Amino acid sequence: MGCVTDEREARMRLSQLAEPGDERLGAALAASSACEVLARIEQDDHTLTGVQHYRARLGLAPIGQHDAWADGGGRYLVPGDGEWPTQLDHLGAAAPWGLFVVGAELRLAAARSVAIVGARAATQYGLHVASDLATDLAVRGWAVVSGGAYGIDAAAHRGALAGGGATIAALAFGIDVAYPRGHASLFARIRAEGGTLVSEFAPGCTPTKPRFLLRNRIIAALTRGTLVVEAAHRSGALNTAAVARRLGRPVLVVPGPVTSSMSVGCHRLARGDEPARLVTDASEVIEEVGMIGELADRSDPLRRVRDALDPMALRVLESMPAESAASVADLSVAAGVDAGATGGVLLRLVAAGLVRESSAGFVRVPGAADTVVRAQR
Repeated sequence: MGCVTDEREARMRLSQLAEPGDERLGAALAASSACEVLARIEQDDHTLTGVQHYRARLGLAPIGQHDAWADGGGRYLVPGDGEWPTQLDHLGAAAPWGLFVVGAELRLAAARSVAIVGARAATQYGLHVASDLATDLAVRGWAVVSGGAYGIDAAAHRGALAGGGATIAALAFGIDVAYPRGHASLFARIRAEGGTLVSEFAPGCTPTKPRFLLRNRIIAALTRGTLVVEAAHRSGALNTAAVARRLGRPVLVVPGPVTSSMSVGCHRLARGDEPARLVTDASEVIEEVGMIGELADRSDPLRRVRDALDPMALRVLESMPAESAASVADLSVAAGVDAGATGGVLLRLVAAGLVRESSAGFVRVPGAADTVVRAQR
């Protein structure tokens, strides 16, 4: 068995003996190889701080390289691997010493990614905003990272998939565990449609409350910035934002109704000593997290049909009575446009479905000009 394989297996074993983010173990790994650290634990070397704490889990069966998770395309990444996202190293002693991964190439997707996080008990407003933002970011080539939970997380993952883009689910349990059970199909879809599942926790590990908080630092460190869509006064999403801020990454928030308890956390971030940036669409998100010189498209992705009309067509349309018919001559006078030009404009408005022609003249089609459509980019 080669040295590299031994090191990988030692780190995999250490993932069972300590909880992620253990800075004592992280410091030991910075000074020695994983094989040496594991040997010190097995030999009850008391010069290793906390050795008894780690030895308590020595009875756990080692993870086999050919277990079901590996046969299903899973792999264990360690620092130095080509697929390892080096931005995770910015966590210092709290950096992960290995990651269980299944799905698409992690480093490639994470290189251009945004975290979208928020409340599990999200409102319809929050779910709608998270989904739309994730879809638009995916269309523009950005991966969306979230935590696989109910609420904003799920809306972000589904929105990214709807946009044909990549999404990464950072999990607080083993990658072979479906939690919540209702998301088994979502995790399967992420894998099938070019996304990635990632976890520091060994296969078979179940979630606990502290593990969700530990997982949050991976979401923040993997991405260029963290966007909080909805968050109550006490929310795990605020923890993710705090880690992103400590790492010097942008923290963004979506404003919400002042009457909603799910907006309190976002508004608190926006009013803090280091205010988060308010964003309302994907262009504004990219403007904050993109590379220098990467220009964001400032156009509104949603617009009314009337917004695309040229000034003359809009003048003629606005000169038409709300319900009754009008002749070309009447509209020419009302709009202050030459009769010949008015006739041409009316033909274009008819072709666009905004006006219809009747025996009495031309009639506006109610509501047609105010229909909201997605702008062409």
